[in-house]
Amino acid sequence: MSAETSRAALAVEMAVAAAALDALLAGSRLDQALAAPTLLARKLPPASRGPVRDMASHASRTLGLTGALARAINRQPPSPPLGALQQLALSQLLDPIRHPAVIVDQAVEAARLAGASAGAGAFLNASLRRFLRERETLMSAVLADPVARWNHPDWWIERLKAEHPHHWRRALEVANGLPPLTVRVNLRKTSLADYQVLLKEAGFASRVVAEQALVIEPACEVSRLPGWHQGWVTVQDAAAQLAAVLMPVRAGDRVLDACAAPGGKTTHLLERYDCRVTALDHDARRLASVASNLERQGLNASILEGDAAKPAAWWDREPFDHILLDAPCSASGVSRRVPDARWLRRRGDLTTLAATQLRLLEGLWPLLRAGGTLLFATCSVFRAEGPAVVERFFASRSDARAIPIAAEVLPGFDVHPVSARQTIGMTLLPIARQEQDHDGFYYCLIGKHA
Repeated sequence: MSAETSRAALAVEMAVAAAALDALLAGSRLDQALAAPTLLARKLPPASRGPVRDMASHASRTLGLTGALARAINRQPPSPPLGALQQLALSQLLDPIRHPAVIVDQAVEAARLAGASAGAGAFLNASLRRFLRERETLMSAVLADPVARWNHPDWWIERLKAEHPHHWRRALEVANGLPPLTVRVNLRKTSLADYQVLLKEAGFASRVVAEQALVIEPACEVSRLPGWHQGWVTVQDAAAQLAAVLMPVRAGDRVLDACAAPGGKTTHLLERYDCRVTALDHDARRLASVASNLERQGLNASILEGDAAKPAAWWDREPFDHILLDAPCSASGVSRRVPDARWLRRRGDLTTLAATQLRLLEGLWPLLRAGGTLLFATCSVFRAEGPAVVERFFASRSDARAIPIAAEVLPGFDVHPVSARQTIGMTLLPIARQEQDHDGFYYCLIGKHA
């Protein structure tokens, strides 16, 4: 086996994943924690990086349940690093792909590799074996707790129940599932049918879930997809693909994609319309991904670093015909893709995020020409980060109006029934079915009076 394909021992992978989980529990994003240059992580071979990421992600999806199990098993709380390793091992035992004895043995070895105290191994061995012996009883007891049952914070569950009383269970079930590999097919370079043939020849199955969207199985490294390096496909959820579809762009129009990184919507606009796009983001490092996506697809856009709420520092004073504002939010609609977000957010964050969204809306509005449109989008299903923000914006603007979204652009999308009662915008709840598979989103198309 070559160095490129050989993996580290399972104990090493568990130790690195547990360290990332410990950082998450302390308040760090999981992707940042996984990128941290710890001693063990630096020794990790490339072939182990994917398994470590998957192990840590799986553990983050089950933190509510493993936390409850740990509290039921432990006589007193272990140190945070040891507790993270215990929860990681419990997550592996919940849905084992290896023999439970191997998981327990390797967890004990992972504690040794991580430099845990002499008694850490004995603690892990005893507690994990107790779970295996008493699994049915322990599970029955802890699943009475909604946080353990649904693996989301209690405030998150309560809000979903209140705002989506008939669909909250499904939203949580989708959030706890693995996200599919969904791609957007570049129709300027191929068709869905032709690309599906290429996928089949390459050993992949696929299903159509939207106009340009295919779910590909099994999921794989995107570089293995036919035509990836030539820009034939881009990874993008079907609901996110609606952003470019909903914007009434015409040839030659000037479009601003605010909060553009990593560039999926920027490239979609350029694929779909012969327009001029400016991609703006406040993070220079994330703008590098926009440039990379443009280069891979052979597209051109103006790339600017700047705060969308403070255009005086970057705007050239030429009005835009259309603006796309995909605003920062709680990520409640894409929880299956970023499972750590649910544990990092707090109830009060929604108020802060809504204030930021309104500030961005108000900052960008003067840049839009009369007669133009602004599409406000968030990957959230919470009302505070969608309709409530736009309602506050409209209350202070006499030159803004909501433009109804045509039903014909929505085949394959689960438009939540509450949208029929919403006076402003459209809410999509996440769904995972054979013919429908997309994240949760909120969209509102806003027109500026001429």
